[in-house]
Amino acid sequence: MNTLIINCSPVRNGATAKIVSTVADCLSSASDVKTVCIDDYKIYYCKGCRTCHETGQCVQTDDVDLLMAEFEWADVIVSVAPSYWADVPGQFKVFIDRCTPWSNTHEPHRKLSPGKRGYAIALRTGPNMKECEKIIQSIEHFYGHLEIEAKGHLGLVSVEYKEDLEARMEEITGFAGSMIMN
Repeated sequence: MNTLIINCSPVRNGATAKIVSTVADCLSSASDVKTVCIDDYKIYYCKGCRTCHETGQCVQTDDVDLLMAEFEWADVIVSVAPSYWADVPGQFKVFIDRCTPWSNTHEPHRKLSPGKRGYAIALRTGPNMKECEKIIQSIEHFYGHLEIEAKGHLGLVSVEYKEDLEARMEEITGFAGSMIMN
């Protein structure tokens, strides 16, 4: 099994990165694991030209195809996203927008290999779980249009710094363990 874990935050060493590394450590004995940070990729904004609706290809050349090659490699994709104003960070949203050539809402479209499973982990600084649910919904909606089966999610509230995760490690590792069973 190949697992791709995406740090959807531009911060490479914060709480989101700590969750990514914890999940990677948990899965490494049962899976080949790659971790990436969205900020390591140069991704241009969608121009809204709709050329991809006719051709299945974007007119722009950037790193989207590199990241989508990682999606193709993976059997399991885990997106870990903090809240940026009650939704995914802008860098990840730009990537989602640029995945329109792979979206099943129009023909022709590019396709990932079938049978991929997706998981979402959302975190936020405040205590309200509704914001995490919104982030999870955004990720699972994205997965649906790429025909990645959403298999599970975890929301973590009251997490501002990676030190705030210490009390949540059992919950995070338990969720990671459930990915192996699914």
